[in-house]
Amino acid sequence: CVQPSVPPVPNYKLSMSIPEWLQAIQTYMKMLQYNHTGTQFFEIRKTRPLSGLMETAKEMTRESLPIKCLEAVILGIYLTNGQPSVERFPISFKTHFSGNYFHHVVLGIYCNGRYGSLGMSRRSDLMDKPLTYRTLSDLIFEFEDSYKKYLHSVKKVKIGLYVPHEPHSFQPIEWKQLVLNVSKMMRTEVRKELEKFARDMRMKILKPSSAHSLTKERPRGKSLSPRRRQGSPQRRSYRRDKS
Repeated sequence: CVQPSVPPVPNYKLSMSIPEWLQAIQTYMKMLQYNHTGTQFFEIRKTRPLSGLMETAKEMTRESLPIKCLEAVILGIYLTNGQPSVERFPISFKTHFSGNYFHHVVLGIYCNGRYGSLGMSRRSDLMDKPLTYRTLSDLIFEFEDSYKKYLHSVKKVKIGLYVPHEPHSFQPIEWKQLVLNVSKMMRTEVRKELEKFARDMRMKILKPSSAHSLTKERPRGKSLSPRRRQGSPQRRSYRRDKS
């Protein structure tokens, strides 16, 4: 029998464990294959709202064309939406090899106290990692060790925030909340930074840097509300001048 050219999009079944479900998603991505053509089939603008990127992910499932690392991250988010126990966040690497710099991104996964990843790469050990790592730093060091096999030295690691499970969100993905210049740091130092960040992420106390101004405004408005009557004319004119 002839194999269909369009792989079926995986569906979550209640009988599946989360690791099985992640494995099904990764298998699907591998069936789409890595894009070696040099032409990117889908335009991914990192600053777009999540809702727009999810539309692109839908298109990927319809077109079934080969994908690269960035598309795999967007597709991974799309396919894991609606699984609130699965937290997703981008992990980016900047590496150096033979006089050139290379950029790569995977989708970090956190679930039930364990870390792993989904993704696509030319190299099988630079994409998905099983959901078995006890800490975020264990996962990052695993990638760093994999890179060493190809004589790539990791220069920078960027970690983004958890991506909301709301597919219609107008919020963009926060790609680099934490940036570590790992080539200039000791592993103990890197571990300390990553663990502090991971703890803050789990406690959901980090806010996207792009939303800082908004989040700061709101509480300030609340605390000033009792006194607003007094100072409102001044504040209004001040704001007008500012704009």
